[in-house]
Amino acid sequence: MKTAMGTAAIVLMCMLGAVPARAQQHPMAMSKGPATLRSTLEFQLTIEEHEFEGAADAMPADKYDFAPTNGDFKGVRTFAQEVKHVATANNRFFGAILGQRPATPGDRFEQENGPDSIKTKAQIMQYLRESFAEAHKAIASITEENAFQPISNAPIPFLRTRAALAIFACVHMNDHYGQMVEYLRDNGIVPPASRNRPLANPPTPPAGK
Repeated sequence: MKTAMGTAAIVLMCMLGAVPARAQQHPMAMSKGPATLRSTLEFQLTIEEHEFEGAADAMPADKYDFAPTNGDFKGVRTFAQEVKHVATANNRFFGAILGQRPATPGDRFEQENGPDSIKTKAQIMQYLRESFAEAHKAIASITEENAFQPISNAPIPFLRTRAALAIFACVHMNDHYGQMVEYLRDNGIVPPASRNRPLANPPTPPAGK
């Protein structure tokens, strides 16, 4: 038990360090008081959900089939497929935490990007929101006792515990969020999470001013 608790402490430190600095002043910031493994995972998930859903909703429906072409982007996912891929992965990772077996039918493409029948922006957004609802249920089921116990239905061999699945799922969302930011900016759209913030690289003022 001491070993598990020590590992949990390390995970907490890593997760807290991974939270963006802006989140400390965010309306969803963690409440004061001792952090727990569950509260830290829930906080990280909430931040990812806020940013990812905001980005997904910011892209107009008529641009959902957009994929970059200015560079080497051959074969990359469209914006719609990026969103569906994350929703599908959420279902797989967090479903495993809840003891579920992968339920996505179809060929390898559908297993990676969700059912082909989900096509419109409205359908995709609903699919995404449902995946986050599942994610919150999964996080709520994690305890200090079961977080690092091996599970038998791990969707990826090296993710054998609930804590590992939850952490990796958040990292996975953030990875694809970064890709979606590029898609949005290619279309002249500033991601909602980046609006109303000071410029990271402000222009140099003219000499003498």
